[in-house]
Amino acid sequence: MNNLVKPAERLKPASRTRMLFLNAHIEQLWREKNPLDEAFSLQGEVFRDVPGRRTMRVQLGSSAYFVKLHYGVGWPEIFKNWLQLKWPVLGATNEYEACAGLFDVGIRAPRLVAYGVSHGSMARRRSFIITQELAGFTSLEEITEAWHATAPTAKQRLAVLVAVAKFARAFHAQGYIHRDFYICHLLSDDAAMADGRVDLAVLDLHRARQFAEIPQRWLKRDLAALLFSSMDLDLSKREWLRFIRLYAGRPLRQELSEQGAFWQSVLHRAERLYDEGLRKGTVQGRYRT
Repeated sequence: MNNLVKPAERLKPASRTRMLFLNAHIEQLWREKNPLDEAFSLQGEVFRDVPGRRTMRVQLGSSAYFVKLHYGVGWPEIFKNWLQLKWPVLGATNEYEACAGLFDVGIRAPRLVAYGVSHGSMARRRSFIITQELAGFTSLEEITEAWHATAPTAKQRLAVLVAVAKFARAFHAQGYIHRDFYICHLLSDDAAMADGRVDLAVLDLHRARQFAEIPQRWLKRDLAALLFSSMDLDLSKREWLRFIRLYAGRPLRQELSEQGAFWQSVLHRAERLYDEGLRKGTVQGRYRT
């Protein structure tokens, strides 16, 4: 659990921000400075730069961190989401709450070290989150991409499938949805993998939400995204059914009898995503060959 935020490490008041959390190292580093100014002045390797949000890898002292800076989404984006009956992602709060909440239930996520939100309207509000780098982890996308050159053993392939199904089940059982639940956002502990085990963590949680009871449409979106991102791995029908059984945690016959229509809708949505990927050239096409 070394890469998780401790439950006691939560928000404390700050005069120049609405909400603020700094761990001991960052608090010492930014002593008597404005955390928002410090966060937004950081420079590093840019991994993603889209309107309203930037993600970077930075070095602070001897440690590597990932920083997400949210610049405010603007009223047009907020109104667009409202018209689509969606709640817009306004900043770093979703990710802060997900990282902290996942620790409480023993699910691995990046360890939070700093978080802050400015005053101001929801459209212009700036926020940031800084997490420790998940060093010693490799994304499942990278791991499984190598399978096309060097086929895994049946045991290795099964171990990954079992780990993903059980991780997804645990994640959703706590009321969380990811909203970008692709295998690139699931990381495997390298040391565990070398020992024949698959120990997963999840990242990129800026769109994550938690429900008391997840609506089926959100479960379908998460599971379809997971299936879609695995389709070029030549999943067999047997593997797909095994995933369903492990995720459901009950006999397959009972699950399909009661939830068969749901799983069929998951498959159809994944196939629509895949066909869209074919048109855009973002998938390899193995599923349709």
